[in-house]
Amino acid sequence: MKQLKVGNLILGDGAIPIQSMTNVPTSDREALYAQAKSLIDNGCDLVRVAVCSRAEAEICSKVFVELNAPVCADIQYDYKLAVLCSDLGFAKVRINPGNIGGDDKVGEVVAAAKANGTVLRVGVNSGSLHKDITAQYGKGAEAMVKSVEQNLRILERHNFFDTVVSLKSSSVALTVEANRLFRSRFDYPLHIGITESGIGENAVIKSAIGIGALLLDGIGETLRVSLSGDPVAEVVYAKKILRALGKDKNFCEVISCPTCSRCNYDLASIADKFQKATASITKPVKVAIMGCSVNGIGEAGDADFGIAGGREDCVIFAHGKLIRKLPFNEAYNELLKMVTEFTNE
Repeated sequence: MKQLKVGNLILGDGAIPIQSMTNVPTSDREALYAQAKSLIDNGCDLVRVAVCSRAEAEICSKVFVELNAPVCADIQYDYKLAVLCSDLGFAKVRINPGNIGGDDKVGEVVAAAKANGTVLRVGVNSGSLHKDITAQYGKGAEAMVKSVEQNLRILERHNFFDTVVSLKSSSVALTVEANRLFRSRFDYPLHIGITESGIGENAVIKSAIGIGALLLDGIGETLRVSLSGDPVAEVVYAKKILRALGKDKNFCEVISCPTCSRCNYDLASIADKFQKATASITKPVKVAIMGCSVNGIGEAGDADFGIAGGREDCVIFAHGKLIRKLPFNEAYNELLKMVTEFTNE
């Protein structure tokens, strides 16, 4: 897999940087700064900003110098703006060379990118394929890959290879198929995600399935969870996806059984309370909240700590072994104390 340096990030080194995109007016410096800072504070590794003018480009460059964070300029068709953003120090520029005019214009963008160490991102959305592509290949995964290939070949003719690729659709199945097909033919780093996924729970589920399927295949060097609304939510859910896949282990993972009639206490509320109490932990630790002592300890034998049983008494265990038995109203606090001491060591 080809590795690319994007600002202070390395794509392709095993880490999966999280991206998001601002949605306040880029011309509003204060709003842009506030939103970008919020994204970064919540774990966003690279921020993308739509840039539509020289003035907006200059505002962005100043804002992100203050924030000390890599930024991607999202350019539609203006090659001069792409050159300017590269010259101003943007780490990455999103622009498709097939959409900016003649080969001389592509040459200017490439020359600037080479001189400034700027990475270019090219990509395709299944809903915006050119007619010449769909006429020959239809509207499926092959068409998406061929569309991206056209743009890559343009850059390669200029001896430019520092390119990140995205192939996205609002269809989970099509997105996964297109990215798998591309990876079987090319080694360019992939920016993955489900585009136009929508809002709320349904959008998160679509993103988790699509991104998760690709990452489990070893496909994807950076990601964005695309959601309508506050972009901070994109970062929050991206982190949850990486944690569920084991790509991020630096947190307190709380597992709990689905419960049955043997559970004699309000396990769900206890698990929720414990998860909230340990949300700030940044060290790998696994905690189990189990419903009964009959098989709870065994089922959660891989947990670092846990409790099982209920009503009047609970057992506290560590690494599958019983530690002590306590009244239920004392067990929660003791478990939290043990986990806190462990993570503070």
